[in-house]
Amino acid sequence: MFDPDPARRPRVYGMDPGVDFPAALVSGLRAAYAEKPPQDLARVRLIVNTRRMARRIRTLFDEGPPLLLPRIGLVTDLTNLAGPTDVPAAVPPLRRRLEISQLVASLLEREPGLAPRAALFDLADSLAALMDEMHGEGVSPDAIRALDVSDQSGHWTRALRFLDIVQHYFDLAGGPPDTETRQRLIVEDLTARWQDAPPQEPVILAGSTGSRGTTMRLMQAVAALPRGAIVLPGFDFDMPPPAWDDVSDPLTAEDHPQYRFRVLMNRLGIEPSDIRRWPRVAPPHPARNAVVSLALRPAPVTDQWLTEGPALRDIGDAMAGVTLIEAPSMRDEALTIAMRLRQAVEDGHTAALITPDRMLSRQVTAALDRWKILPDDSAGMPLHLSPPGRFLRHVAALFQADLTAEALLTLLLHPLTHSESGRGPHLMHARALELYIRRHGVPFPDADALRTWAEIQNDPAAAHWAEWVIACFMDQATPKNAPLADRLTAHIALAERIARGPAGTASGTLWANKAGEAARTAIDALIAEADAGGAMSATDYTDMIGAILARQEVRDRDAPHPRILIWGTLEARVQGADILILGGLNEGSWPEMPPADPWLNRKMRHDAGLLVPERRIGLSAHDFQQAVAAPEVWLTRSVRSDDAETVASRWLNRLGNLLHGLPDQGGQQALADMRARGNVWLARARQMETPGETPAAPRPSPRPPVAARPRQLSVTAIKRLIRDPYAIYARHTLRLKPLDPLMRAPDALLRGIITHSVFEAFMREVRETPHALTVARLMEISDTVLAQNVPWPDIRTLWKARLARASERFITDEFRRQTQAQPADFEVGGAAAIRDIGFTLTAQADRIDRTADGALHIYDYKTGKPPSKPQQQHFDKQLLLEAAIAEFGGFHGIDPGPVTHAAYIGLGSDQGEYPAPLEEEPVSVVWENFDKLIRAYFSPKQGYTARRAMFRDTDHSDYDQLARFGEWDVTTPPAAEDLP
Repeated sequence: MFDPDPARRPRVYGMDPGVDFPAALVSGLRAAYAEKPPQDLARVRLIVNTRRMARRIRTLFDEGPPLLLPRIGLVTDLTNLAGPTDVPAAVPPLRRRLEISQLVASLLEREPGLAPRAALFDLADSLAALMDEMHGEGVSPDAIRALDVSDQSGHWTRALRFLDIVQHYFDLAGGPPDTETRQRLIVEDLTARWQDAPPQEPVILAGSTGSRGTTMRLMQAVAALPRGAIVLPGFDFDMPPPAWDDVSDPLTAEDHPQYRFRVLMNRLGIEPSDIRRWPRVAPPHPARNAVVSLALRPAPVTDQWLTEGPALRDIGDAMAGVTLIEAPSMRDEALTIAMRLRQAVEDGHTAALITPDRMLSRQVTAALDRWKILPDDSAGMPLHLSPPGRFLRHVAALFQADLTAEALLTLLLHPLTHSESGRGPHLMHARALELYIRRHGVPFPDADALRTWAEIQNDPAAAHWAEWVIACFMDQATPKNAPLADRLTAHIALAERIARGPAGTASGTLWANKAGEAARTAIDALIAEADAGGAMSATDYTDMIGAILARQEVRDRDAPHPRILIWGTLEARVQGADILILGGLNEGSWPEMPPADPWLNRKMRHDAGLLVPERRIGLSAHDFQQAVAAPEVWLTRSVRSDDAETVASRWLNRLGNLLHGLPDQGGQQALADMRARGNVWLARARQMETPGETPAAPRPSPRPPVAARPRQLSVTAIKRLIRDPYAIYARHTLRLKPLDPLMRAPDALLRGIITHSVFEAFMREVRETPHALTVARLMEISDTVLAQNVPWPDIRTLWKARLARASERFITDEFRRQTQAQPADFEVGGAAAIRDIGFTLTAQADRIDRTADGALHIYDYKTGKPPSKPQQQHFDKQLLLEAAIAEFGGFHGIDPGPVTHAAYIGLGSDQGEYPAPLEEEPVSVVWENFDKLIRAYFSPKQGYTARRAMFRDTDHSDYDQLARFGEWDVTTPPAAEDLP
């Protein structure tokens, strides 16, 4: 099989799509050496493209019978194959990227207009990737400069400025080579040595498509050996010779699954008829391969469907093992896939989900968790999203900005913080501190705030813990620029100090488990190359740490299921599963659109000899063609994603169009059957998600003991008592309060507080200095109050503009008010009691004026929409009740008197005065009705009904979740419940 060929023709084998490539390769080698001495197979050098394939080949050999194994190597590691070499060791990729980032940083400092500073590490990574590709494809910078750019655009000029700074890396005499350069040099050296002294043992390169220039050179060198052979995965033996001619132009056919094989054949000087079938192997479904082959012809020649389509036979049988899932949403798609994987477990089959969509794979993993099935995910988790990765990024951020409450609590509550010992008391203190920060609005905690909190706790342990927090989290300022080694040392020291806690001596669990070990490895690699990083700011350092961790992955699986697998598209070549599920078959997902190239456009890449963007699509197309030919396969997609319509993958779309256009050959029926099989599973998924018949939740109307009912309410709470009594019960009886926001938000509540503060300060000054009643003075006071209480510049500007719009109307009306009465006091507290039942009504009047004859005017500032007269009569009784308290003499420092006027002063979009209906609702009537209302709620039979009379059904209550609103609606009668 591998004996020298006198004609020295290249020995190239192929396997059809759908063939289990590693199993067929092992089977063929076993058969070829079955009658030969055992040492002959041990002399074979087998070069494969991935470690996963190498592991599976070894596993298949280990299954027996026992024999001496061939020497298995990788195309990316030719050390064993090449032997001793004069090519120097490669520069670590991390070191090269650090060097390039420093060069890019220097260029941006000199010419800041080239790119924003925030793009520093993205530019460095992109430039490093371009360099790797140029080294691998053997393209020099001179070839790039020689490109014809007729428009001389500014973009091209900027790109050349970046290329200039890495020019010296292409001079091999200037230092150690890059990894790609070293790989190319080794292949060139190996090729030269093989030409003089070719190896006498067989050399087989299997599983590669030759997508990179260096790999293509190696394949050419192996094919030229007397006993060399190439084994191609997923070679399309169904393509006729004219179709191969149609995939010769990279600008039109690079996205075709067989294009790379056409390039290889051109390099070797052979034709498709020279590709031999690997012995003792046949595709699972030859008829399906023929259908898919025709469906995937290049777009310019799909007219071949009309001539070759009618010749297709057995389409129904060919597509019998294919199921098409067109799910309404990604959630439905993930759940349906999970159900099929669950069925595979029950049947004892091996099933694999193949998808490049990590969101889909995560949703499938979550759906499988309901059956306690943990899939074996080949991709793992990005290191920067693992607990150690997040922890290290959060700690790095402490050096670059003022400490916020969010940043402090994020780290304090992180599972790795204080993880060596005493985790329980630490969490107790951290949660108490969180409540303090929320309650008192501390956006930027400092040492004084921490010590004040510790004093309130009155606990020596809390004081000791607070000092540890101050030492770790406060005042971590560093020089503007510091050497990378110094920043790393400070960063890791602080991370370990936070991880171990105040009493620990090590680093807690920061470096524990697989994720911690991966993080430690990444950090150690960075420490080893830190001298290449130069000096950088804290912001640049944080960005760099995030970028480095994002390039690493960690597989931290405790015990994944051996038969349920999640693979990337490349693993389709290593398939060995009974069922393959090709998920996420939408444009933009599979195939994934090529990323934007900041350096060269498509034609420039082709002219320079680099890979065009469609290369990735072509590789994905080959992976699809391989996988879709499996014995049983699912093709799945979601019709909608993120509330937007999706577009079916071009390959799925072509396959459907081809089948639909062949009714006489059974294509339409085959497509309908594929959808029907998918609809069965979609219906099962919907059935599983449909809740069973459960009784509707009751509308709560609790009746607590009278002794537990509130004995004091404010006038603003009476509106809530009338509209949503359950909220009063939850807040005052259960003592449940909404959690204060961690960071004060510029919402309507804060705007109202600020507006009240502005006008209170202004009117106090006007009372002492009447000539201050001017728009100019009001705006001066608003500037001061806004500057002290609103830290957001854009919100300050917006709110000042709103105050300015309200100021002229307010001043005009205030002159009129001053002629009628004079301000007596502001923010006046008061109360009135129903003594026989022990209930007190409290109030805080914004402003009370007194006329010359002793009458009172009450005003309330309103930034929102003031209540209408009917609303005040039936629900919003704030001003009417304040009038009653005033006439009873209940306001501190305000002598009783008749209230002849009460009004809301509109300071928002509704400006002017909105009077209370004192004539229709006199004080005596208001208090009588209020007395009846309160006495009713002191009756044991009166319940606190949820959402009794909300203004709108869509209005939100802080306690809707507690009342389980949504499980009942406003038509549900209240269910009274006596509480002990």
